[in-house]
Amino acid sequence: MRGIRAHERDPTVRLLRGMHLAPLGREEGIRAGDWRRDFAARGITLSQADCLIAAAAVGVGMPLATGNPKDFPMPELEVEHWQVST
Repeated sequence: MRGIRAHERDPTVRLLRGMHLAPLGREEGIRAGDWRRDFAARGITLSQADCLIAAAAVGVGMPLATGNPKDFPMPELEVEHWQVST
C-alpha cells in the first residue's frame, strides 16, 4: 500500500481482498526442499524462494500467476503466464 497513489487505493484494496493467502508450514517446506534436491540432481537449479512459493500454491490447490513460468517447472503446479510489460 505504501507505493500506491491516492486514486489507486480502492482498486488496490479490491484486488488484495480477492487474493487467496497460502500458508507456509512444515509440509510446504518439505515439498520445496524435495523439489530443490530432485531438480538439482538433474542439473536444474531452482531458488528456495521460488520453491516455497510453488509449494504454497500447490498446498492450497491454486494456480500460480507469474511472468517467469520457466522458474516453476514442478509438474504438480498449475502455472499461469502473466506477460510482463516492458
